[in-house]
Amino acid sequence: MNCWLEPAVLAGNQNQVSDLLSRVEPLLTKVERPSRYIDSEYGAIHREAAYRCALVYPDVYEIGIANQALAILYERINCLPDCAAERAYLPWVDMIEAMRTADVPLFSLETLRPLIEFDIVGITLQYELTYANILEVLDLACIPVRASERTAKHPIVVGGGPCAYNPEPMAAFFDAFVIGEAEEAIGELITMHKAALAQGESRENVLVALATIPGVYVPEVHGLHRLTPEIGPLDRQVAADPGLRIQKRVAPVEVLGRPSGRRIVPYMDAVHDRVTVEIMRGCTRGCRFCQAGMVYRPVRERDQDSIVSEAVEAIRCTGYDEVSLTSLSTTDHSQIDQIIRRLTRIFKDSGTSISLPSLRVDAEAVRQSLLTAMSGRSTGLTLAPEAGTQRMRDAINKNVTEESLLAAVERAFIGGKRRVKLYFMIGLPFETDEDIAGIGELVAKVLAKARASTPPHQRGSVIIAVSVSVLVSKAHTPFQWIGQISRSEIVRRQQILRDSMPRKGVDLSWHDADVSTLEAALARGDAGMSKIIERAWANGALFDTWSERFSLTPWIEAFEHHGTSLDECAQRDFEREELLPWSHIFSGVSNEYLWSEWIRCGETLTTPDCTFAACTACGVCSYEGAGWSLSVAGSRDGLR
Repeated sequence: MNCWLEPAVLAGNQNQVSDLLSRVEPLLTKVERPSRYIDSEYGAIHREAAYRCALVYPDVYEIGIANQALAILYERINCLPDCAAERAYLPWVDMIEAMRTADVPLFSLETLRPLIEFDIVGITLQYELTYANILEVLDLACIPVRASERTAKHPIVVGGGPCAYNPEPMAAFFDAFVIGEAEEAIGELITMHKAALAQGESRENVLVALATIPGVYVPEVHGLHRLTPEIGPLDRQVAADPGLRIQKRVAPVEVLGRPSGRRIVPYMDAVHDRVTVEIMRGCTRGCRFCQAGMVYRPVRERDQDSIVSEAVEAIRCTGYDEVSLTSLSTTDHSQIDQIIRRLTRIFKDSGTSISLPSLRVDAEAVRQSLLTAMSGRSTGLTLAPEAGTQRMRDAINKNVTEESLLAAVERAFIGGKRRVKLYFMIGLPFETDEDIAGIGELVAKVLAKARASTPPHQRGSVIIAVSVSVLVSKAHTPFQWIGQISRSEIVRRQQILRDSMPRKGVDLSWHDADVSTLEAALARGDAGMSKIIERAWANGALFDTWSERFSLTPWIEAFEHHGTSLDECAQRDFEREELLPWSHIFSGVSNEYLWSEWIRCGETLTTPDCTFAACTACGVCSYEGAGWSLSVAGSRDGLR
């Protein structure tokens, strides 16, 4: 038997694992990329424990293995007493078919244990278009798709991640959600669940107990209050009982980062095939379209010593030759210069490069020292001006100018870059055709500046890659009240975009109108959306994030079957006083602040970053009872 499990793991479960292994191994010769389904990658953790947690990314292995949040939880749970965390991913369609034919349930990688035998199954909700995948995960695992149909023999299914800030579209399929950051909450949840199991509590009592944990939303428990007619609408309930409003969890700065430099090194290429080190959490730039910038407040910076030591240890443990310093706005870290200099000095002559994600478009952020330090083998730079005209950048509170963008490009190409990627959006509030054409005009200026800053014999290698998405108005942002533009309008505006773009030296890509519309409908849905999701999945919706697999047909039929339409749900506007589907979830940023930012958008008034100016009264630092404060979370006061 060519077994990829360690003997210590097999010892307590030999017969079961051997049986499943004997059925899985023959399947690997019939599917593409069998390395998606085998274990013992370098850095994987094998641990015997009485309590087991399966962490699931609802997409294929090479995407899920790169997810930072699950990697952090994987390490943290494996540090808890008598607990083991294992991983599972959704197999590709060929393996799904083979597993169903062979009657093989979805299993974890580490011990080949069926997911139905775990105590908790944690599934991340990273993107709305994976919702059908989540139902496939549950069904393939032989776990009832609907939470109401599960019994004591089934694991507790817990969701988390950015999409959990509007949990209602998926609430029918989850027993609980962790709202916000799970570094501490997951330990509390596991501790309480272990105690309840030890006492022989019923499934109903377990869910009631989990609902008492701050930041944990249990639809079956909290939903009973919200759906009881004699209590009245949710807004009145919340006013009478603030406990019905689920407050997000915020991890203090001392628990951020990875417990060790250990990383899992996959057998195959992953989407982000490098060491990633989170250097800070949160952002106060205040871009009005950005959900992450709102819900991950307050800003917490990790100390440069911990960042450098984690990066060095991770490179030593894995053999990777690139370190990416990640955050929502990496160059805003008050010690970024020192961090870059230290890592550059340490990795000198090692062939290890340092990269940053999308940079702020201002001359200060793209300083020559940073560009020089990050040069290595990298030839590209990523910037996100988001809009083509200053009027629109002011409306969305993207506090950058054309001059700062061109200055950044000039510095980059003088410093040796030959490629820049620019991110833009269309479908923004108050957008005109002139604003869309302005994207092409701005790209032409960037191209001219890049070529002028490049030696003549290399100008032919200059490339401006332009990626244009469509605004999806997300919960807990100033744009949460407005619907998306129609699909036909998206297509029309994309044509204006194409017509305005330079013909040479530019690589233009844009988001599909159907995909963006579906994302908007799911992101803004209420509890009734669960029936639509379930029917679309039953109709064959699966791997909607993959262009070769995406089809709108099952979704359109599902919306129509339940008496509505995809376009109606995506384009719906909410009134100021209307109860929003996510009103019972509190991100820390007040609705009053979000509404004031919406008004300022219409007036094209910018709001400064409170890190560099006065407090903007968003509410996140002063909310009483929220369980966090800047003194605990770690502010940047005194670091500038």
